[in-house]
Amino acid sequence: MTPSTHGEATSSDAALVARIIDGDQDALETVFNRYGGAIESMALRVLRNETLAEDVVQEVFVGFWNAPERYDPGRGSLRTFLITLAHRRAVDTVRSEEARFKREERVPRDVVPSIDEEVWAMALSDSVRAALEDLNEGEREAIALAYFGGLSYVEVAARLDTPEGTVKSRIRSGMRKLSVSLAGVAS
Repeated sequence: MTPSTHGEATSSDAALVARIIDGDQDALETVFNRYGGAIESMALRVLRNETLAEDVVQEVFVGFWNAPERYDPGRGSLRTFLITLAHRRAVDTVRSEEARFKREERVPRDVVPSIDEEVWAMALSDSVRAALEDLNEGEREAIALAYFGGLSYVEVAARLDTPEGTVKSRIRSGMRKLSVSLAGVAS
């Protein structure tokens, strides 16, 4: 890009962004036609997967359409801004895919439990249910939300509209009771 061409692109980019802020879809299409290929190319280099790269391009342009005012021409060109957004999204996608792969790797899908293992799991499940039924309602609710619902103490307290300290006490008390009730089951 020659210096005069660069200046023209910068001023036309500013005009396009102003039109996008006003809701002009044609302006967004012009920006897409101008920079979409470069963004997809960068995303493809990071992701090495065409489908994921196309998803990143779409997410960048949808995000840009929803918040075009985030672009500050004083900080750089529109092209650089969009490519930076795409790079960040591509890196996030790589991290997400790696985490998903690790989760899936930990749980073998082809391992089928034996009949003995299934019977043991059912018996254990029944024992846990019975032990939970022996708890008072406050302890049972707090434990169910924290351990089976995956909520933090703060979230459990908010859900039950109960002070956090009370929730912690109920969970500790209930866990002690469950420990005693289930002591013979695990052996």
